[in-house]
Amino acid sequence: MQITPPKIITRIFPELIWHIDSEDGRAVYLTFDDGPNPETTPWILETLSKYDAKATFFCLGKNAEQYPDVFRMVLEGGHAVGNHTYSHQKGWEMRTGRYVEDVDLADNFIRSNLFRPPYGRIKPRQIRRISERYKLIMWNVLSRDYSQFVSPRACVRNVTNYVKGGSIVVFHDSKKAYRNMSYALPRVLEHIRAQGLRCDKIEL
Repeated sequence: MQITPPKIITRIFPELIWHIDSEDGRAVYLTFDDGPNPETTPWILETLSKYDAKATFFCLGKNAEQYPDVFRMVLEGGHAVGNHTYSHQKGWEMRTGRYVEDVDLADNFIRSNLFRPPYGRIKPRQIRRISERYKLIMWNVLSRDYSQFVSPRACVRNVTNYVKGGSIVVFHDSKKAYRNMSYALPRVLEHIRAQGLRCDKIEL
């Protein structure tokens, strides 16, 4: 899988948000998919706090329901949250009505106008339906922290080689990704600081 999305895809789907330009051009947007959970979320929050960094957590509704205290920790840390479906559904494999139902079920626990489709897999009709009520946030830098075939050092390079002002970076808030993510995140934060950039949450 590519680290950055093919330009043709970003042109075909301009209604999806692939990057965000801040007024001064210095903002980077770190995002964490698939949480919250008590095994990894508190560590992420502590690490972000050390660097005075804000992020956006695209949460699964089932996890926000199961771990409300951890979900509250994210909000109390000053971070943004977004909807990542209730049960991590692949839009390509579902009828649109059923997919939207899953998104709306998650909204009962997350309450956000931001949405990211799991795996980035979503049909045009689903985009049209969901964009009536949500801002669809994609990415332009993929850390690939979830892959067992990616080393922790490669995970760092996947981000530092591409990140710049306006970048939306994907990490994962999960046990599966923890080995790579926990190694990469502090190093990425150091790099962002050294480049004179800052980490903001997504507010649209």
